[in-house]
Amino acid sequence: MLEPAYDVAGDSFDYAPNDGVLHVAMVDAMGHGLDAATMATVVIGAYRHARRISVGLSEIYTFTDRAVAEQFGPDHFATAQMMRLNTATGRLQWVNAGHPAPVLIRGHRVVRRLQGPTTLPVGFGGHEPRISEVALIPGDRILCFTDGLTEERDVGGEEFGEEQLIGWVNRLEPTAQQVRTVARSLSHALQRARGGIITDDATLLLIEWRGSAPDDLALLE
Repeated sequence: MLEPAYDVAGDSFDYAPNDGVLHVAMVDAMGHGLDAATMATVVIGAYRHARRISVGLSEIYTFTDRAVAEQFGPDHFATAQMMRLNTATGRLQWVNAGHPAPVLIRGHRVVRRLQGPTTLPVGFGGHEPRISEVALIPGDRILCFTDGLTEERDVGGEEFGEEQLIGWVNRLEPTAQQVRTVARSLSHALQRARGGIITDDATLLLIEWRGSAPDDLALLE
């Protein structure tokens, strides 16, 4: 789910299942409008190119970092989350480049934030990132999101925040068990809590790993 869906903005994402691996990236380019959208497009293009030549997550980060620096100069950046999920084993690896940590949902409740070493947003020339890793069990879900989801103000004027986001996830998960339904319901609930106001790009991506069979992979863009 991505809002605004029909305006030019700086959030973007990409995913591709390939040879037993699910590749996922989420990008939040600085600023708004056409400049941000252009930068997000460059990041996704660089990410796809690096992904297709089968380099590791650290090399993908370096490639996208260089692409942003060369195209936009030292004062521009994009936060990014890059992941690889082995769809046979449930082994999830990720690199966090200044992005909000995703959350792990197990048994229809958020059990932890997937925090780990972070590196600088792409474009800033960060050091080679350390790769984080977690072993999923069948039925686990990973919720990735941009800061537009949590830094928005609710109807009372307070920042929405990650704790409120987690609270909504925990309320919705047991009652709407299909992954698509959960993502849609969560998007609608967050919009209601904010009075339908969107002042920043906001994106959520929900991934479910059901087990080792390739066609048991469930994705929602």
